[in-house]
Amino acid sequence: MDRSPPVSSVDASASYLLSSAPAVTTTAAPAWVRDNLGTLVGVPLRILLIVLGAMLVRVLAKRAITRVVERVLQTNGDDSAPRLSGRGPAVLQRDPSRADERREQRARTIGSVLSSIVTIVVAVMGLAMVLDQIGIALGPLLASAGVVGLAIGFGAQSLVADYLSGMLIMIEDQYGVGDSVDLGEAVGEVENVGLRLTLVRDLNGGLWHIRNGEIMRVRNDSQEWARSVLDVSVAYESNLEKVFAVLEEVGQELREDPAYDGVLLEDPSVWGVQSMDVDGIVVRLVVKTAPLKQWAVTRELRRRVKGAFDAAGIERSLPQRTVWMRSEDEASDAKAAVPSSR
Repeated sequence: MDRSPPVSSVDASASYLLSSAPAVTTTAAPAWVRDNLGTLVGVPLRILLIVLGAMLVRVLAKRAITRVVERVLQTNGDDSAPRLSGRGPAVLQRDPSRADERREQRARTIGSVLSSIVTIVVAVMGLAMVLDQIGIALGPLLASAGVVGLAIGFGAQSLVADYLSGMLIMIEDQYGVGDSVDLGEAVGEVENVGLRLTLVRDLNGGLWHIRNGEIMRVRNDSQEWARSVLDVSVAYESNLEKVFAVLEEVGQELREDPAYDGVLLEDPSVWGVQSMDVDGIVVRLVVKTAPLKQWAVTRELRRRVKGAFDAAGIERSLPQRTVWMRSEDEASDAKAAVPSSR
């Protein structure tokens, strides 16, 4: 016999409502977390590892570049390299102070450029890996980036050419700060060499800004050695053997002068007759000098050659002109010989 209490109408209604309502359980949220745990934890963790790895690679690469630059800069104080010698065989080398300055500038600039390239490459690769982790397709993105990069490249091709030319100028050591160069219209001393621009100070003090991409050819008067060239014009009546002897004597005296020790790299040489002009005979005297010293040596040679020629009685060439004089009778005869136009 069932002795359970009778069920009231209120209890029956409550039971119906509870049975028809959606089931709300306390295990729904933990189940969703368990199902998506790999995504919620794994993706951020992988992204964090990618970022940390990229930062580590960048730090190691920049440290290696800095170490190489410092090693190059430490060689500036190395005195083991031979210097310019004014006696005996000529040892050809740039001015040590200028060479150190050039080496330091090249090393620092190239190190900075390499660091920037490493940073950009690592950042792009890290960004691509992060986008791949969060489910963004890289194919369309790379295609769009390629189109945009192509358009930017066409628009900024002159800028790219400037930077590439600047890198090649520094790597090949075509010229550096303190060099005397001829870049076409700009002729003077280099004050700064950048990746985009080269600054040249001309003889009048003007500062030229030249884009590296527009430099088609370079004449550098400061590398390794220079040559002083002196052309002397003498009269046709002069004894050439005596002229040669006087020039050789002047050159040897300059070679033995202590004030020019280390400036002249070899004995001056008389190359002989350079040309036979209308006014006289041109004789050439040359001597190899240290870089940027050729103009001072040429001026000193002119001064000494002038004194030596005066002492030896050698006449310099004078302008030769022929003047034809006609008498009045000859002018009349010439006028009468002209046929009439009537």
